[in-house]
Amino acid sequence: MSEVAIIDTGVPQIEVVRRAARIGAEIRNIKVSGDLPDQIIAAIKRLLFEYKVIFFRDQSQLDDAEHERFAARLGKVVPHPLASIKGTTKLELDSSRGGSRADTWHADATFLDAYFKILVLRSVLIPQFGGDTIWSNTVAAYLDLPPPLQGLADQLWAIHSNAFDHAGMARAREVDRKHYQEVYTKTIFEAEHPVVRVHPETGERALVLGCWAQRFIDIPKYDGQRLFDLFQSHIAAPENTTRWSWKQGDVVIWDNRVTHHYAVNDYDDQRRIVRRFAVDFDVPISVDGRRSVNRLKNNTGPPIEVA
Repeated sequence: MSEVAIIDTGVPQIEVVRRAARIGAEIRNIKVSGDLPDQIIAAIKRLLFEYKVIFFRDQSQLDDAEHERFAARLGKVVPHPLASIKGTTKLELDSSRGGSRADTWHADATFLDAYFKILVLRSVLIPQFGGDTIWSNTVAAYLDLPPPLQGLADQLWAIHSNAFDHAGMARAREVDRKHYQEVYTKTIFEAEHPVVRVHPETGERALVLGCWAQRFIDIPKYDGQRLFDLFQSHIAAPENTTRWSWKQGDVVIWDNRVTHHYAVNDYDDQRRIVRRFAVDFDVPISVDGRRSVNRLKNNTGPPIEVA
C-alpha cells in the first residue's frame, strides 16, 4: 500500500491511505486513545463520513476501558439491546461461543427503529488463517442503481426483525442455534425502515437491507424476494467493498448507517475474539422525510433513548 498517495486531511500528523476506490481508508500513524486532541477526533469523524470505514493497525496499547474511552470521543456509548447482561456496553464476539460468526451481509441492529450510528471494533485474538471482515458502501450501491430503480427504492419500506431463521443457516453450529434461541431471539424486535435512508450529516442516500430485512411492505413475498436479491446484489458487488485481514490489536470504525459488513467464516475451529463498542442510536429518515417506526410496542427489551 506504500505506493498509494497519502490523503491530505489538513492535519499534518495524520497519514491516511485509501483502501479501495469506493470505501475504506487506513490511518497509519495514530495511537488511538481517549486523550486524542479534539482536532484529531474531528479529522477522524470527517474521514469516517467520507470513507465509511476507517482502519488502524497495531493498537495493542488499548484495553477494554481505553477502547471505550476512545469510542466515547465519537459520541455516547450505548448498550446492545440483546446483551446477556442488560446495560452492558461492551460486546464480545468469541468464536468458541454461539452467535459470533456473522457471515451474512448486514448492518448491526436494524431490527430496532433507532439503530447504531457508529461502531468501534478491536481484535483481541486472531486465527492463523481466515477471519477477514468485508465492508460495503451502501451509498455507492444506491448510486449504481439505474434512475428508475432508484425511484422505486426511494418509495419502498421493509420490515426488519431479529426473528431471523438462524437455524436454517448452512454453517450454523449447534452452539450457534442454542445462542440464537436462548439469547438473540429471547426478545423479539421489529421495525419498519425505508429501503433508502438519508444520512443526517452528509445528505447521502443509502440502501438499508441485509439479513434482518424480512419483507417489503405491500409487496408480495415472491416479488419481494426478487427485489431484495436485486438491491442486495449491488451492496455485495465487489467494486463497492473493501476487505480487512485482521492482525491482533487492530481497530476498525465504521458508519453503520451507510455500510453493510460480512464476517467471513473460513477459519474452521480456530478461536477468534473481537470486542466492540457502539456509539449512539439514530432513527433513519426516508427520502420523503418519514421516520422509521417500532412495530412491537410491547416488547420487553430495554428502552432506546435517542438524543
